[in-house]
Amino acid sequence: MNAATVILLLTLAFALWTGLRARRGVTMDLAQWSVGGRGFSALLVFVLMAGELYTTFTFLGASGYAYGHGGAALYILVYTCLAFVMSYWLLPPIWRFAKRHGAMTQPEVFARLYDSPALGLLVAVVALLALVPYLVVQMKGLGLIVELTSYGTLSPATAVWIGASVMTVYVMLSGIHGSALTAVVKDVLVLLVCVFLGLYLPYHHHGGLGPMFERIEAARPGFLALPAEGRNAVWFSSTVALSALGMYLWPHAFSAVFTAKSERSFRKNAAVMPLYALVMLFSMFAGFAAVLEVPGLSGGQIDLALLKLSLKTFDPWFVGAIGAAGMLTALVPGSIMLISASTLLARNLYRPLFPRSDDARLATVSRLAAPLLTLIAVLLTLGGGSSIVALLLMGFGIVTQLAPALLAALVAL
Repeated sequence: MNAATVILLLTLAFALWTGLRARRGVTMDLAQWSVGGRGFSALLVFVLMAGELYTTFTFLGASGYAYGHGGAALYILVYTCLAFVMSYWLLPPIWRFAKRHGAMTQPEVFARLYDSPALGLLVAVVALLALVPYLVVQMKGLGLIVELTSYGTLSPATAVWIGASVMTVYVMLSGIHGSALTAVVKDVLVLLVCVFLGLYLPYHHHGGLGPMFERIEAARPGFLALPAEGRNAVWFSSTVALSALGMYLWPHAFSAVFTAKSERSFRKNAAVMPLYALVMLFSMFAGFAAVLEVPGLSGGQIDLALLKLSLKTFDPWFVGAIGAAGMLTALVPGSIMLISASTLLARNLYRPLFPRSDDARLATVSRLAAPLLTLIAVLLTLGGGSSIVALLLMGFGIVTQLAPALLAALVAL
């Protein structure tokens, strides 16, 4: 067993220990399990929302999209910053309304806004359909990261099954508390690794950022600009609008909003989150650095650009550290999505069928739903071949359909 694999397994064990430790001193009823008793501080809300927004998409998707599509990848940076600005006005009224009505899931907010249980049921179905491809993104990323950074010691299928099992265990026992504590570790590690790779790889292989872009432009003229067809300016603008509107319409984004102790948390975070979005820029730099150094990747293989270049550049122990950071970008957001989907299934699909169910029964159903949903995501992951960005855009296309109904209702509040 090589050094990289040892580091990966130790990180996995640490994630499990951290997730389980988070439940100490907490009575894990449904409110604590799903939304942290609505008592998280601004810092924890920041970490939790960053934990769910910066995923394997940040680690592999952004770098892979830069590698495969050049300047079009900048849509990622634009839409995230635009969404953060929108959150200053969007999230506080959602939080106030949810707290006033005791909502714990996104469908409950819609059902209350329009006084329509049928709409709540429809939103629940839409939310589950959107969450599944996003959860598959995390599982797919986990498999890619672990296989490459373990130098093939662990296969993608093995990595997905082990990672999914660890995630499910600490979700069932610790809920959102486990996700929040693990997210702290993940954010620090991902920030350090992405910034280092985004600076070191261009300088090591090209002599700097400027020379790197000059070499790319000389070898592939026009690659760094938007093309006249395909991913052109119209595509760029529409994709930015779609993604920015949909960023906080994910069911698990609502779940993170519900954990806050005060609406001030969102205004504080809106001022800081655009700076945190720079993590994606460094990830893109790493992807651009791979364009000439690791040529020939296409289709879903473009997601491997950052890892392929890292394998070519670093010793196994550091490759293991990169893999550890990438693995956490799958486990933490995946756990939040799993909690959101499980709570949604229990409160919005199970409870209408069994209206006499009390909170204790719903809490049990939520926990039991977690392994079932994980199994579905794992099976879809092992049978699918789409790239990470393609899967994510499919999910965005689903959740953004909810934007007009939400915005119209919030304006009327």
